[in-house]
Amino acid sequence: MCEHAAFTDFIRRIRAGDDQAARELIQLYEPVIRREVRLRLRDERLASRFDWTDIRQSVMASFFVRAAAGEYDLERPDQLLRLLVVMTRHKLIRQVRRNSADRRDYRRLETRDPAYLAERSAAVPSPSRLVAGRELLEEIRRRLSEEERRLADLRGQGCEWAEIAARLGGTAEACRKQLARAIDRVEQQLEGSEDGDG
Repeated sequence: MCEHAAFTDFIRRIRAGDDQAARELIQLYEPVIRREVRLRLRDERLASRFDWTDIRQSVMASFFVRAAAGEYDLERPDQLLRLLVVMTRHKLIRQVRRNSADRRDYRRLETRDPAYLAERSAAVPSPSRLVAGRELLEEIRRRLSEEERRLADLRGQGCEWAEIAARLGGTAEACRKQLARAIDRVEQQLEGSEDGDG
């Protein structure tokens, strides 16, 4: 019971944007993400386009934003572990598809120098850079409609979906889906703008 209460408090702190809780989460689960990517990312040409740190950053940013919006109902550490593994797989699949598109098909590229790959892997952003998720969260909130922001705020405050539906109208399931779709939309917009930069 004490372990459950500690985990519940940990998730509450993450939802509230607590930097220390975010650092703890990164330290605990970063090795899992790294292992998952390295197990699945075997093509050297593709590895020259991005590496596990790119996936890790994307997974953590997405997790922190969605957690702050109250999208996840996590009660145990094993649920969080499974969630992060699934998110990692999805992000990796998305990167592979993106880099396999005709105009930037990674299979046409030459493999980069192993020294370059080692240098890139060593250039791991600090947890504080990843946890600069407040800026990311503000950008996501800016891209949400006023109604979507109200949903995110209420859910982030710990309101149940039924309570949110009673306050804002509609059904609990409709409210949940509306927020999930909004976050998906904004996340895709942000990932698209990152592609344009690179």
